[in-house]
Amino acid sequence: MKKSKLPFLISMALASIFCFSGCSQKVETPAAPEENLQQNVSDKTIEDSASIAQSENAEAEPEEPQTEAPQEEVETWKTPIEGLSDDFIFGMDASSLLVEENSGVKFYNEDGAEQDALKTFADSGINYVRLRVWNDPYDENGNGYGGGNNDLATAITLGKRATDYGMKVCIDFHYSDFWADPKRQHVPKAWEGMSIEEKSSALYDFTKESLIQLLDSGVDVGMIQIGNEINYGMSGETKPENIITLLKAGSKAIREVSADYGKDISIVVHYTRITDKADVLNLVSKLVENELDFDMVGMSYYPFWDGSMDNMSRVLELIQERYGKKVFLAETSYAYTTKDGDGSGNSFNSGDKVDGYEISVEGQATILHDICEHVNDVGGLGIFYWEGAWIPVGPAGADNSSIWEKYGSGWASSYASDYDPEDAALYYGGCSWDNQAFFDFDGHPLESINVFKYMKEGK
Repeated sequence: MKKSKLPFLISMALASIFCFSGCSQKVETPAAPEENLQQNVSDKTIEDSASIAQSENAEAEPEEPQTEAPQEEVETWKTPIEGLSDDFIFGMDASSLLVEENSGVKFYNEDGAEQDALKTFADSGINYVRLRVWNDPYDENGNGYGGGNNDLATAITLGKRATDYGMKVCIDFHYSDFWADPKRQHVPKAWEGMSIEEKSSALYDFTKESLIQLLDSGVDVGMIQIGNEINYGMSGETKPENIITLLKAGSKAIREVSADYGKDISIVVHYTRITDKADVLNLVSKLVENELDFDMVGMSYYPFWDGSMDNMSRVLELIQERYGKKVFLAETSYAYTTKDGDGSGNSFNSGDKVDGYEISVEGQATILHDICEHVNDVGGLGIFYWEGAWIPVGPAGADNSSIWEKYGSGWASSYASDYDPEDAALYYGGCSWDNQAFFDFDGHPLESINVFKYMKEGK
């Protein structure tokens, strides 16, 4: 190599290096200091210039790609709700549990050992149990109407067990001998033919005597519903002024007993049809205007029947803002399967699926998580899940009617036909809610039952 060609060689070497570096896509090579580059070129021939550039790149250690440790993806329902109140109510309506047990149904814990369903609920994070009370759910021969045969004695038995497991109890007086809801508010048989004054006196006596028996039995009563879903009536009365007269009688009885026992018991008025915001607010307004003494409004909210969560939470928010009453969901639920466990048909079928929530164990847990989040966000006290232990009696392929009739573990028995001719007389039978329970058809707890713990603590 001649000295006169050195500048040309330097230029060629620089071009080679810059080309090689610029064409590299995977490894970024730091530029060498200019003086080192010139020294290397002056000592080597043109033939070596390409290998110099390659050597420069080879000496630079390629950077290791930065990767994070893989994170376990946690489903939404297994995460805690931000800002959840420490005393948020995770409630469970378990009104049918005693007749289920009398019918031979067994419940188990997560390890497969037989266990009281109320204990399983308590272990899962449930802190409140709701129990309905009917005045006299039996015919003249003592045959139960079904649906749990929920007389006062049943409420005392279940209420004591719930109390022993550390849960408070909500008593849901229907002031009827059977189901009370927007469609039917039948007067108790013993109150038929009474004037409104006589009926309010009878309601006062029934409320007071029942509450005294509950407290004397050791049931930790924390709240009481005076009526169940009373939008359009109560105890056979449909005029708003008569309904309020009855409510005042129930409220008076509760306040008196609470004072005598030195116990703080909240009084609840329970409505449904939350989709009709204006109607619900008008109903609460009338209670306040007529100076009813009460503390809370409980609303039924079934997401597959009652519209969006945004509307639900807005109604709860407005009740608090306008009338200063505490609010919660007295009833809610969702299905984990579309299968029928007892051959009697289900209330929730595939067409009831809510967009975004699968009909599965995970879907059941996720929608409940989201409902609770909406309630908590607007300052609601909590929720009660409706009948999470109402599972099948006997297999779906068998004729279980004799068991339903004897123990009252179906939604209605034939003995209720005279009292409830519009419904029970037409289609009495088994349980329509078994696919919305927190136990499978054999009594084993579903994974979704853990959502209550997860909402507070996370997985």
